[in-house]
Amino acid sequence: MNKDFSRNLTFLRKEKKLSQKQASAELGISQSLLSHYEKGVRECGLDFVIKAADYYNVSCDYLLGRTADREYEISEAPIERTSRKQSAAQIVNRRLIAGMMNVIYDFAATAKNRKLDRTINNYFMIMLYRVFRRLYSANDENPTDLFTVPKELYSGYAYAVMDKYYTDIGSMTDRDSDAYLQAFQKLEASPEILAEEYPDSAGEVFNVIRQAENNIQKLKL
Repeated sequence: MNKDFSRNLTFLRKEKKLSQKQASAELGISQSLLSHYEKGVRECGLDFVIKAADYYNVSCDYLLGRTADREYEISEAPIERTSRKQSAAQIVNRRLIAGMMNVIYDFAATAKNRKLDRTINNYFMIMLYRVFRRLYSANDENPTDLFTVPKELYSGYAYAVMDKYYTDIGSMTDRDSDAYLQAFQKLEASPEILAEEYPDSAGEVFNVIRQAENNIQKLKL
């Protein structure tokens, strides 16, 4: 890990007026390990970089010294292939989904639970995989060696795995479940709170909810 990371990690902790003992407890590591990270004696993994960035409310790029901008503008993610121009509707919908996912991950951060984070990540990964593979396979001349799961199995199996992850998320958020994460009792949310706490994402969240429920109502009819 570079020297900028160690310096920024130390600066952000001191900026919040936290001792190493307090910060290490919040970040789920030992005080001695945090001390090593701040001194640059040991390198941390990507998981810790993400956790520390979330904890100090900065971007990973800022923490790593790649930018002086603390915030990361997720809605402006670069398009790798410029030969395919996205329509205005695609750009807007991409922004809606990004805004909703930002709030979902922030809600999940309430619990500070690695299993929940991993389960949510896996759920989204499988969802994206299903859509990507469906589009990729639309042309039967595209090579199939990118995938290892047989064509006749992947969709059904992926859906089953998604359902499992969704059930696991439910067990950690259902108050009647033995696996319920008590930290969620502190998660207060309402349209007003969302608008106040997520001024850049609340509109996207409301729009996604509205579009999703319109589609559900159509299905019911």
